[in-house]
Amino acid sequence: MAMPACAQSAERQHYDLPAQDLARSVRAVADQSSATIVASADLLAGLRAPALRGKFTPEQALARLIAGTPLRVTGVGDALVLQRVPTDRTQDAAAPGAGDSEIVVTGTRIRGRAPAGAAVTTIDRNDIEQSGYATTQQILQALPQNFGGGPNETTAATARNGADANTSYGSGLNLRGLGPSSTLVLLDGERPPMAGIAGIFTDLSMIPVSSIERIEVLPDGASALYGSDAVAGVVNIIPRTGFRGLAANVRYGLGDGVDEWQASALAGTRWATGHAMIAYEYYHRSRLTATDRAYVSEDLRHYGLGDYRTAAGVPGTITAGGQHFGIPAGQDGTALEPSALIAGQVNVSDRYAGADILPSQARHAVFANFVQEIGANVELHGQALFGDRRYDVRRPTSRNALTLTVPVTNPFYVDPLGTNRPVQVAYNFLNDIGPESGRGYSQAVGASLGADVQLRSWTVTLGATYGQQRDGLTVYNLVNTARAAVALTDTDPTSALNLFGDGSANNPATIDFIRGTLTSGGRYHVWSFQLRGEGPLLALPAGDVRLALGAEHRRERYTSDPAGLDITSLTPSVSTSSAFSGSREVIAAYAELAVPLSDFDGGGLAIGRLDASAALRGERFAGIGDTFNPKFGLSWQPVDALRLRGTWGTSFRAPSFLDLRQDSGSTSYFAYPLPDPAAVGGVTNALILRGNDPDLGPERATSWTAGLDVCPDTSRGFSAALTYFNISYRDRIVNPSSALFSFFTNRDVYAPIIDDSPDPAAVADYYASPYFLPLTPIPASAVTAVVDARTQNLASQRLSGLDFDVAYRLPFSEGAAELGISGSYLIDFRQKLTADAPSIALVDTIGNPPDLRLRGRATVSSGGIGAAVFANYVDGYANNASATATPVDSWLTIDLQMEYETESDFVVPGVSLALSVTNLFDRDPPRTAYLLGTTTVGYDVENASPLGRIVTLQLSKQW
Repeated sequence: MAMPACAQSAERQHYDLPAQDLARSVRAVADQSSATIVASADLLAGLRAPALRGKFTPEQALARLIAGTPLRVTGVGDALVLQRVPTDRTQDAAAPGAGDSEIVVTGTRIRGRAPAGAAVTTIDRNDIEQSGYATTQQILQALPQNFGGGPNETTAATARNGADANTSYGSGLNLRGLGPSSTLVLLDGERPPMAGIAGIFTDLSMIPVSSIERIEVLPDGASALYGSDAVAGVVNIIPRTGFRGLAANVRYGLGDGVDEWQASALAGTRWATGHAMIAYEYYHRSRLTATDRAYVSEDLRHYGLGDYRTAAGVPGTITAGGQHFGIPAGQDGTALEPSALIAGQVNVSDRYAGADILPSQARHAVFANFVQEIGANVELHGQALFGDRRYDVRRPTSRNALTLTVPVTNPFYVDPLGTNRPVQVAYNFLNDIGPESGRGYSQAVGASLGADVQLRSWTVTLGATYGQQRDGLTVYNLVNTARAAVALTDTDPTSALNLFGDGSANNPATIDFIRGTLTSGGRYHVWSFQLRGEGPLLALPAGDVRLALGAEHRRERYTSDPAGLDITSLTPSVSTSSAFSGSREVIAAYAELAVPLSDFDGGGLAIGRLDASAALRGERFAGIGDTFNPKFGLSWQPVDALRLRGTWGTSFRAPSFLDLRQDSGSTSYFAYPLPDPAAVGGVTNALILRGNDPDLGPERATSWTAGLDVCPDTSRGFSAALTYFNISYRDRIVNPSSALFSFFTNRDVYAPIIDDSPDPAAVADYYASPYFLPLTPIPASAVTAVVDARTQNLASQRLSGLDFDVAYRLPFSEGAAELGISGSYLIDFRQKLTADAPSIALVDTIGNPPDLRLRGRATVSSGGIGAAVFANYVDGYANNASATATPVDSWLTIDLQMEYETESDFVVPGVSLALSVTNLFDRDPPRTAYLLGTTTVGYDVENASPLGRIVTLQLSKQW
């Protein structure tokens, strides 16, 4: 995985081509590799190619075919373009007639041009296979620009960056740590359906990795082209649409306490006027339990980090007369005597006892694509995706550690004080009912259909897209407290509920009687229609000015299911208060201009190659308003080996359906006495407004980049890329209600949301509202302040840093070697909660990105043998979750991949066997006391993985 200082290699394949016309050899390489290779017929006419035998990437194959000719290979995005050497540069990658009309690179709508000023990182098929990773999310989450916070399998309890809305254990992407909703993920240029409550993120786990040709990552604001969410960047996952033949793959991975299976098949065909491809993939990973990772526990004394156990234990604790009595272990509660109780002792348990760190996951996915020419000027194209993922997880104890009242009529009742009064027993039902668990599903369906129409030199595209994602969850093994109370009043010792032992004596029928469940789910739908056009506008000395225009219409809808409740009433019920639905329409139009100002042949300004671009997109969100976002880019190559570039633009993120919700499930008003050092008596009676601001607007950002690429030779030697980025993100949507008791003690921070002179009539209206909750006896006349703690556009963030990649490539007769390192360094990342609040540093603190992430690589391939080593580094940072910040150590892991492919004269040719080891030295995450919702564990779930060493064997065959 490298930044685009030079064109990147793709999948290595065996070639056996005779000496022949160069045009035929180039076509053979394109057909066999499915790579995008651009060359005009006039350029290749009259040239001969030598014989080509061996295993090469498309770039290496072309380099050998054109050796001794006046041609060179250049990258335009992920395409390979043949053009004349610098002594005669009349055939440039972007020049008319170069045959490049079909190349569209992420970051621009202009065909045949790389985005001016931008740095697009490409993860090609070879990178994917060398990584040793099994899933799309693993591949993308290894990017140095990504932060692990947000929707992922281990992060739900953090409740940060929308992680708590990930009820289906999906996996998202969070570039720069600005939130998953600020990273736009595309599938072949179109928006896929969204996952999570209210559709807050794109679930990468639904996309079969076997169907991916390459992934293009633009870590820069791009709302001027793509609209909402493209603030931190755009990730475009491009399928293997040109694949021809049949490929099958089976892999098995084994780790300490976990294993995974993957099997896939890919079939593609071509005919005179089109081609088609279909891919199927199955993936299964077993659960990873907390018992397999000692640091996933609330008892961290072994690591010198303390004991954080607070949940009720088993055996439990009796409370009577304000005193605590620990119930002794080693007995079942059927013959417990008061004298055996341990006065003053509180029994506690580890919430992670019996729980999973990672759920078991099983996923089926199918992707299909076709292209069909209709006549000379029309091309019909379409694609479809289906994914079905099922999971089961044993959760940390949350609801089943309860304090219940035991009446004196209970056959197992124990009276520690002899008062013959009911007692309170704090008890964990883990041994009785089993761990709290969840099982569910996530299903995604997406399809698009479009047509490209050639109108002279212009291409007009009409397209339509539909997507749907459904999530459903059942939480089981919960205690129904209403039925538990009934079982406690039972006087029959064979069926009464016993809370005075270790959970071994309760009647299984009684446990089944008190067992309850919770169910929830939701559906996200998206429909979109596009009309786009692109072509030359006018001719300049340095080349054609090209223009792209487009109009889009999109409808989104989210509907949550009513919750099924069977935990607090004798009979199951359905709650409609938690259900909600939202819909919106988006109308957008954009224009992009690409202007060549100078070229190497002396055209234009005659200062080398100079390209400029400008884009503007207007977008109307129904109920939110209008946004207009420009972007400008500039690239200058004073010499062939050096490119200077820069961009400036604005971006935005529209509020989510959850942010816009206006009903009793999201809105409440109440009065509360809050601590206030400036008030008489130290308390202010405040009216608190909770919910969502009805005037909520979009989040807005301004970003700019400046960088350089150094690449003396595209096929060998040293290359480097460096990009400085700066993002100013304002009007960020935040909910300050969690800081209830800090509103007046930190008045300088929360002054913008405090009204110290409220209108009595307005206060009276709030009290009369159906949303008012009488939590305290404070009358309206006693309210002296109103705090608007609703979700609103309040915060701002500023972020700056450097992305970089340095590499050295050495080709040789039968292959090539490369040594390189890529990384992202955050110079600064600061936030202001309100306009008057002090600026707080986020970088290098818990819950935020560290300042430095690196991924080093060393690869070598020769004939049918290849090897790759990767080093993943996360810099140390501070755990500031408590009053005294503690350091978290850096983390370095090594990945290894080795591959062998049988030769053409082998009994079974073309069989590939690969051995991959991730986290080769099985390094545990750095130890730290990490507050995870109501629990504490011994590692940072947002910056580290608990998987440990995974050894994988993969067998592949292509026909």
